[in-house]
Amino acid sequence: MVEQLFNSLGKMHACLVGCRKCKRLVQFREHVIPKKKALAEESYWRRPVPGFGDERARLLILGLAPSAEGGNRTGRIFTGDASARFLFRMLYQEGFANQPLSEKRGDGLKVNGCYITAAVKCVPPENKPTIKECDHCSVYLWNEMHLLKKLKCVLVLGRIALERYVHYVKQRGGIVPKLIFKHGAKCVIDGFPMLYMSYHPSPQNTNTGKLTAAMFAKILREIRKEQEL
Repeated sequence: MVEQLFNSLGKMHACLVGCRKCKRLVQFREHVIPKKKALAEESYWRRPVPGFGDERARLLILGLAPSAEGGNRTGRIFTGDASARFLFRMLYQEGFANQPLSEKRGDGLKVNGCYITAAVKCVPPENKPTIKECDHCSVYLWNEMHLLKKLKCVLVLGRIALERYVHYVKQRGGIVPKLIFKHGAKCVIDGFPMLYMSYHPSPQNTNTGKLTAAMFAKILREIRKEQEL
């Protein structure tokens, strides 16, 4: 059950960035060692990373967690790493963002009609959060779903994002049919935003061709057409 309901995303974000519930994640995020020499001189965010986007969004894009040199460095989800470069190139191409590249907060990026967040708000070791860590973050996803009043659909990026959205729906009393994660799949859940699924735009997927620009564009176009975004 959700621990607290906030009356604005701003108040929720202010609470979120001070969260220290998960000792393992706090220890890891605060002591990430930059892999790239060029980043060694940068001042890392090293705190939980809030969601970002249009508060009137009809589309929620739900990822796994910030990356060590992406959101954990920049303080904005899907910013400054390879996954972000793929995602925003596609969002710009399909009319959901005003620019194709986002490397840091305050770089002029704006998104249109969508809000981007992660199931887990702190970078986890090896990108593998525990169930308990996911559960601790549920309060923030719950609040995002509660405060984004115009949501019509959710695009989950990867299996864990799917699991956390399903967990949210079940906690709210929704009835979810048996789901198997599959790129391009979708599901109607009575009383909840339409669910769409995609592989995560990580280099592991995009560099191997498991997820291509054409595949991701197809999903975004399908969402725009079906949801009249």
